[in-house]
Amino acid sequence: MADVTGRMLSLLSTLQSGRSFAGDELARRLGVSPRTLRRDVERLRGYGYPVDTQPGPGGYYRLAAGRTMPPLVLDDDEAIATLLGLAALAATGTATYGALDEAATRTYGKLEQFLPARLRPRVAAVRASLETGRHETPPVTAEQLGLLADAIADAEVVTFTYTDAHGARSRRRVEPYRQVHHLLRWYLLAWDVDRADWRVFRLDRVDGPVRTGTRYAPRPLPAESALEYLRRGLGRAGQRVNLVVEAPAHRVLDALRYHDVEVDAVGDRRTRIVVSVDSWQWLLLNLAFLDADFTIDAPPHLTAACRTFAHRLLTATPPTPTTPDPPRRS
Repeated sequence: MADVTGRMLSLLSTLQSGRSFAGDELARRLGVSPRTLRRDVERLRGYGYPVDTQPGPGGYYRLAAGRTMPPLVLDDDEAIATLLGLAALAATGTATYGALDEAATRTYGKLEQFLPARLRPRVAAVRASLETGRHETPPVTAEQLGLLADAIADAEVVTFTYTDAHGARSRRRVEPYRQVHHLLRWYLLAWDVDRADWRVFRLDRVDGPVRTGTRYAPRPLPAESALEYLRRGLGRAGQRVNLVVEAPAHRVLDALRYHDVEVDAVGDRRTRIVVSVDSWQWLLLNLAFLDADFTIDAPPHLTAACRTFAHRLLTATPPTPTTPDPPRRS
């Protein structure tokens, strides 16, 4: 019975991903025979889970959407991961009603009633034991994210009012392509119809988005991913710096956790970093927090500024007194 229960949970967890699976692929994932898979699917249907099937070549198994479902079935790891994800999301923002963090807070409190009785004590224990530090971030609403997601899925033009970093407001008409969450901010990558160019918009500065009903022909993205395009734009005004730090990668990541850096562990105690910086002052400040030896490969004007500051430190610091050698006995 334990084996059957484990198989059923694995099957349901896989189907709840939302995609369709060919019979052979699903059987391989679960490590069962096609005959056992068919029997387990019939069990799921008997429990009230609507599993659609398409026989023959090109056939599939798929959990139907939009119907009444039995209680949410998660294994222990999935339940805890869901709870922690909601807690982390609830700890960002300004707790404004309708904002994404406020919606996560409400869901966090409701999760228990949707879980099987077996998991409720564990989820309640995790919730009672957990505290999260709040990061104040500009609010974005779940409704806004959902509206833009629907427009992206339907390739539909959206209009909104946008406030730039200098406070200037403008009316925009865009073809939305991707939403990106990066460094505690939400962004929209879109083709600006009136400017005939790609633009990245901070979603907390987008006001009153409206779907127009006008469809567009999708364009190739301007980079391999929206995140890559965003990071390239954020670092456009900065200087690229390569560092080798004599410290393990986890220490480097901890010291630079709020910065967009590429970290590559060279060994247990050495880490290579690539970062785009706006000023040499920013670089030196963060290197000071690392408290480790390092080498810098940067543009000449930036390394010259670092040498000048190092000279100032040496000049401002009195030399360390040396201990005289003890007198020698004759």
